[in-house]
Amino acid sequence: MFDVAVFGSLFLTLFVIMDPPGITPIFLALTAGRPGKVRKRMAFQAVCVAGGVITVFGLLGHQILDYLHVSVPALMIAGGLLLLLIALDLLTGKTDEPQQTKDVNVALVPLGMPLLAGPGAIVSVILAVQKAHSVATQVSVWAAILAIHVVLWLVMRYSLLIIRVIKDGGVVLVTRLAGMMLSAIAVQQIINGVTQVIKGA
Repeated sequence: MFDVAVFGSLFLTLFVIMDPPGITPIFLALTAGRPGKVRKRMAFQAVCVAGGVITVFGLLGHQILDYLHVSVPALMIAGGLLLLLIALDLLTGKTDEPQQTKDVNVALVPLGMPLLAGPGAIVSVILAVQKAHSVATQVSVWAAILAIHVVLWLVMRYSLLIIRVIKDGGVVLVTRLAGMMLSAIAVQQIINGVTQVIKGA
């Protein structure tokens, strides 16, 4: 009742798209200045939000997009623009100002969505669920989704140990690097969406 090939294929795909190692500096940058307990809670919340979004789209993805008359490329472009706004804040240092982020739960946006549960992950899950015709493949698909979220939580949860090593100056450096990486991810996502629109025209 378990298809190892399906599990491995989807897990690797989601690992590349959701990028647990790459999310570490972004998580550290977005949660900078918050107590350790709050960061741990936000890591868990981000994974729960991402898991919830992925689950909903895995079960009802096509119906939701059809009902809203939204295409997958449009979803990718919108997600890319949102990430670009966050990246610009990181690059310009606006997120260093406590009054701007003190009451904002970044575990929901942008961490949970669209960083973790982005258009790429959503589309991959929709397609995987669609192709899973037997009970074994369905179990394998959902097991892969659960496994990648556990990995994401562990990576973010224990990324807090890095703070003790790099100190405040290191966090500022990580914030700028995260902004640069995030802006590149955002631009690439927009390019992918525009490319798909042009191909479909």
